[in-house]
Amino acid sequence: MVPALLWLIAGVVLIAAEVLSGDFVLVMLGAGALAAAGASAMGVPLGLDAVVFAALSLGLIVLARPALKRRMRVERELKTNVDALVGQKAVVESTVDAHGGQVRIRGDLWTARAFDETQVMHSGQTVTVMEISGATAVVWAEP
Repeated sequence: MVPALLWLIAGVVLIAAEVLSGDFVLVMLGAGALAAAGASAMGVPLGLDAVVFAALSLGLIVLARPALKRRMRVERELKTNVDALVGQKAVVESTVDAHGGQVRIRGDLWTARAFDETQVMHSGQTVTVMEISGATAVVWAEP
């Protein structure tokens, strides 16, 4: 029963230490240690506990960790404020050309100018926001 308790303590400590690192390695090792604690509690010899720990830890690090890292990376790429407006559709409220005009983006009225200086966009036309320059939306209409 002593090896099971040691594996259990090691698993809890490793999982708790993951809070400081945030790299999903220690939590995988902790899960392996908890599995080894379970195996040890069932009376499996110590050498087999180590095999359970090594196999599960390695499997989790190689298979589960990359998937978790990809999943977490998506959350960090969330665009907010004006960055979220780039690529959005807008409706022209007053004629937009290289010098100015107005568009409505997500219900808000924005000063706008044409991305392509030769384009003239008329009221009611749908355009795409290419960038936000200061307080001006730079828009483009597909020909």
